Amino acid sequence: MRITFLLTTADAVGGTERAVFNQASELAARHDVRVLSVFKSKREQFFTPHERVRLDYLIDLTSATPRPLRPTRVDDAVWPGLAAQPSRIVDRSWEAAFNRLSDLELELALQDTDTDVLVTTTPALMALAVELAPAHVITVHQEHRVSELRGTSGEPLRSHAARLDALAVLSERTRDWFAETLGDAAPRLEVVPNALPSGFRPRSTLQTRTVVIAGRLVAEKQIDHAVTAWATVARHHPDWQLRIFGDGPLSGALRRQIDMLGLHDCVQLNGNSKHLAEEWAKASIATLTSRNEAFGLVLAEAHAAGVPVVSYDSPNGPREVVIDGQTGILVPPGDTDALASALMFLIRDAEARRRMGAAALASVNRFSPAVVTATWERIFHELVAERDSGRRAAAKAERQAVHAFHSGPDGMVPAAAAAPATTVRSSDQRALERELLKRRGLVSDGGQVCRLLDWESPWDVVQQNLALVADVLEAAGIPYFVVRDHLVRHTVAVHAVYREAVFKALAERYAREPVYAAVLNEGQKTVATVFAGLVAPYADIPSSGVRVYQNLVSHSRTLRLGAVYGCTVSFWDTDPDDESQSHLKAPTRTLIGDRVPTSALHRTALTLGNRQYPTINAFRNVLHGDVGFPVDAVYTWVNGADVSWLERKNAVLASMGLETEDAATSAARFRDRDELRYSLRSIDMYAPWIRNIYIVTDQQVPHWLDLSHPRVRVVDHTEIFGDRGALPTYNSHAIESQLHHIEGLAEHFLYFNDDVFVGRTLMPSVFFLGNGQAKHFMSPTSIPMAPPSHEDEFNITAAKNNRALIERAFGQTLVHSFLHAPHPLRRSVLADIEEYYHEAVATTAGNQLRSRSDVSVASSLHHYFGFHTQRSVPGSISCGFVNVGLSEHAPRLNRILTVRPHDVFCLNDYHDGDVPEDEQDAILAAFLPSYFPVPSQFETGSARNRQAHAGYLPDWPL
Repeated sequence: MRITFLLTTADAVGGTERAVFNQASELAARHDVRVLSVFKSKREQFFTPHERVRLDYLIDLTSATPRPLRPTRVDDAVWPGLAAQPSRIVDRSWEAAFNRLSDLELELALQDTDTDVLVTTTPALMALAVELAPAHVITVHQEHRVSELRGTSGEPLRSHAARLDALAVLSERTRDWFAETLGDAAPRLEVVPNALPSGFRPRSTLQTRTVVIAGRLVAEKQIDHAVTAWATVARHHPDWQLRIFGDGPLSGALRRQIDMLGLHDCVQLNGNSKHLAEEWAKASIATLTSRNEAFGLVLAEAHAAGVPVVSYDSPNGPREVVIDGQTGILVPPGDTDALASALMFLIRDAEARRRMGAAALASVNRFSPAVVTATWERIFHELVAERDSGRRAAAKAERQAVHAFHSGPDGMVPAAAAAPATTVRSSDQRALERELLKRRGLVSDGGQVCRLLDWESPWDVVQQNLALVADVLEAAGIPYFVVRDHLVRHTVAVHAVYREAVFKALAERYAREPVYAAVLNEGQKTVATVFAGLVAPYADIPSSGVRVYQNLVSHSRTLRLGAVYGCTVSFWDTDPDDESQSHLKAPTRTLIGDRVPTSALHRTALTLGNRQYPTINAFRNVLHGDVGFPVDAVYTWVNGADVSWLERKNAVLASMGLETEDAATSAARFRDRDELRYSLRSIDMYAPWIRNIYIVTDQQVPHWLDLSHPRVRVVDHTEIFGDRGALPTYNSHAIESQLHHIEGLAEHFLYFNDDVFVGRTLMPSVFFLGNGQAKHFMSPTSIPMAPPSHEDEFNITAAKNNRALIERAFGQTLVHSFLHAPHPLRRSVLADIEEYYHEAVATTAGNQLRSRSDVSVASSLHHYFGFHTQRSVPGSISCGFVNVGLSEHAPRLNRILTVRPHDVFCLNDYHDGDVPEDEQDAILAAFLPSYFPVPSQFETGSARNRQAHAGYLPDWPL
């Protein structure tokens, strides 16, 4: 069989290149094996395959200019120009190394290839292979990283994988993620570990006083964490050494860290080594601190030398190699204190070190070259047989059809959520999972069992998870009380003497239910995630608490409410530093501190989600900083496709001698995209503490809005203008100048444009201080310092007019505009502005169309005037902005949907974009219901609307 491995740079010093050369060398004993590298970047090869393996390069990067390594008669000046052009297949955001020259050279290399199997090693190479390889070539992608955490570099996996014959990964967790993400469009999925290098491997005596870590010195490997932990280890064991093998861009920073911590006598920075097997044999302990690690070949090599490992339990590789507690110790990722403690445990306990070392040596046979090579040969032979049978082409076409049906406009299927890295994949766990998934209404998503979401918001789920915990504790007679902290999810305090009883009660109550329990260590990091029915044995592990939750997922699988909304049972104990035992110590800080006097534990009741729970008096008090006042929301909204509204506007234009347009034609062009509907959904989902919602409009009512809902009211322009200004008005600056005249409006409110959305759960303290001061969110965008000009857009002119007013009144020149976010406003500040700047506000209110004389009151002037009168202060918010009219902004929408990184975001549609109106409509029609799939309580006839009218949706306490 002819097998070709495709690498980007075969001369690189990395785990992928090392694994490929090991694998190629083993297969070459019985097959014709070639390694094809797109680029040659170094003059010398670091890893060398067996002499039976042919190694070829396509493009030379070692000379002054890039050029093909093959003989060519093309003028040398051509090649740099091609190398400067982007690849037509590989987007630069996927991998920046590729270009038009690499496209052409790889296409030439593959067009006449006689290889049977082409194995790619990065997603970008996979995209090139499925586009350029001849039809008879079997394409297999070997994924060397944690695919579910790749970000943009992994996008080809979601757009091109259906065209593969097979996809091989390094862990079951990643295979499950691909199965969930690709569904029926998935090619053959296989889990194949990396093989150990063949040859003699010396064994450690475990008597040296040495800990070894090996890896590239890059941010992802977090070698600095090992150095930080070693500062603690060295204080207690100064005769031990940490030896670091590897090279990379962070070598200088690591050297400075070692010197700063005074560790130069006990930490060695050794560079790369071609003889790591010998280095492992000199170690007594190995360690790994990667942020994520798809497999961790270095861990297998350490085990092959009989060396136990202390590793971060990072996704996903360490658990594939290390058997926690038997061949090594896994600690929560990022917890350098836990890392130091585990290292010191093995340093002090020579017997445990020997026991784990022996178990490690016995465990590595599954990674032996013979076992792994036999797996690859079986897969390749079966794929060749399928090709030769004639069934392959039809199966591939069907996968691509399914992919095309489920993919979005960008050709990518949505990414499934990644399973928590700490999920225990025991046989009992898998068996219970299979049993639960037979039930109606339960599905698998994100590697866990989820209930299909019907009407719940995140805040409802928070209450439901609190109820899950309270039901168990109350039934078991375990005393508890609800704690207040800065989080949205709830915490309940239970005395540590009840730890075993809590675990037992959870296991009994939810023995056959889709409820999860995440066991927390002292640093509040999750050490294990299991079904609550299987959590009882974890009572023996020292823990600070357990987080209990049930997953909910929308039918579209685009919204998942999981552990972040769980309820934490926090184990409080007598403060060990308190000899009088008059204080209890909480594992994490509450709003009244982490040491609470026992004399303060006076019980009272607290109502949450229509249910009473026990708490203590201190948590019932209004604490310093609490936002204890009502906050409303105000929208200005217009349906630009309403023919009646357009005819009224045309009448105003005609009276001014301005050009008009046929109303029906305008209506077709300005379709209502329902942004207001989804913005209200965002409030209902993520900010239910907003009291009342006012929609300010001109003789219009959204057809879907429940006008009988007590918390929402449509306000006509006539109600707020009175005898001020001029109506009808089509000037947003004029409308915004009159918002404080809404009858019944709270002193504190948020002003929304209908293209602004709340992106995740927020508290009112994001927008207001407890003393009533509003916050404002400054934009980095500056207002040009030139005077107002007819060349300016109207919003810039208004900002410049604001600047003149503030400059005259307060002697300071404003520079910046504000983010496209909800604007926290105070009614009294707006009233004072109307009085203080009466002429400017009256002129703005009287302008029926936007004018060069406008000021922008709500979105700018309020914040500056409020700041100078000590009623508004700078705040901070994560705000996303997407211009759906620009094709270059499309990737932002994908990221917002999949990662949900922003507190708020704005979807604008400037008219100077390159995306046609119809396509913009389609983009928003796909995005908005995906991000906000649950119809709000303000939509007539929705499930939440029925719940609200029946009194099941609670009024949320401030």
